[in-house]
Amino acid sequence: MKHVAIAALAAVLMGSAAHADVIKVGVVGPFSGPFALQGKNFKAGIDAYMALNGNTVGDDTIEVIYRDIPTADPAQSKALSQELVVKEGVQYLAGFYFTPDAMAATPLLEQANVPMVVMNAATSAIVAKSPYVVRTSFTTWQTSTPIAKVAFDGGTKKVISVVSDYGPGVDAEAAFKAGFEAAGGEIVEAIRMPLQTNDFSPIMQRIKDSGAEGVFAFLPSGPTTLGFVKAFNENGLKAGGIKFFAPGDLTQESDLPALGEAALGLTTTFHYAVSHDSAENKTFVEAAGKAIGNPAELSFPAVGAYDGMHVIYKMIEATGGAQDAAKAVEAVKGLSWESPRGPVSIDPASRHITQNIYLREVAKADDGTYYNKEVQTFEKQGDPGLAAAK
Repeated sequence: MKHVAIAALAAVLMGSAAHADVIKVGVVGPFSGPFALQGKNFKAGIDAYMALNGNTVGDDTIEVIYRDIPTADPAQSKALSQELVVKEGVQYLAGFYFTPDAMAATPLLEQANVPMVVMNAATSAIVAKSPYVVRTSFTTWQTSTPIAKVAFDGGTKKVISVVSDYGPGVDAEAAFKAGFEAAGGEIVEAIRMPLQTNDFSPIMQRIKDSGAEGVFAFLPSGPTTLGFVKAFNENGLKAGGIKFFAPGDLTQESDLPALGEAALGLTTTFHYAVSHDSAENKTFVEAAGKAIGNPAELSFPAVGAYDGMHVIYKMIEATGGAQDAAKAVEAVKGLSWESPRGPVSIDPASRHITQNIYLREVAKADDGTYYNKEVQTFEKQGDPGLAAAK
């Protein structure tokens, strides 16, 4: 039995170093439960990329294997990631909608010789947890910093911040505070809500009582953001003249039909809008719209997944199909390309994505649909959170 075990281990090690006919990519995300639409967008982005670029790299066929985590669950994320590596033999891990899930899987990477491509999770520190992490999404520091200057320059001097109490929320709070105070503004109060909060009426009352001229908000996209924006309007804050500032998670396109007229004029800063005017985005939206089935459900996680597959394909190309995480990651440091969101690159030092951030305003199209209209571009934005974390 001992000889059999040694032989099996040797076979695994030989397989990891040799050329593979089928290269498996394991994708972890919410494919059921309250955030299922975000997981559906992951799959739409991946399917769109493979529809446009084929399912082979060189002589290798790419196979994507999905694992479902309905809500943030670090222990389950680690277990499923380990299962993908050990039982399924994936050479790449990807996806990860929630920061705690991505963080939990990073200790596996070096031992397993597997890179991780983060397609959504938005805490700056994830890329620092392992040299094998590459991000193709965004961070809340990256998307929240520009809106602070927009708020101050627009005449708002006192703001209350309201964020979900987990990694990206804390990052968003810190990013807005740093930018707003540097401009000369005042944060009158900072509220952190439990991640599972769904009754926002008490929060709206605290905003009213704070004396703030505006509110900065961050919650993870999904039912919570829809509920928060609805509560902001239904409790009379918008009608009362309180300005609303947020990163684009709070006005994702799939929520706009439900928000309707109440969303008009809401301003956010974000790395992507489905309405982005470029040839690359038109091609992407057509392919991803077909993949998701209902184009109205298309939202930002799809572009993070689409670009994530681009990076993985480049990694496979550079390694010739061999399992070599260090070589794969090294190959995409400094990589630049024209994404559906605009020009992007992978910073060689941080392995984080450099990209444009856009100021958007919810507008109404001639056909009566609502969309995020890009009105200003902040070019080549890195991640201020990486410096702030040091």
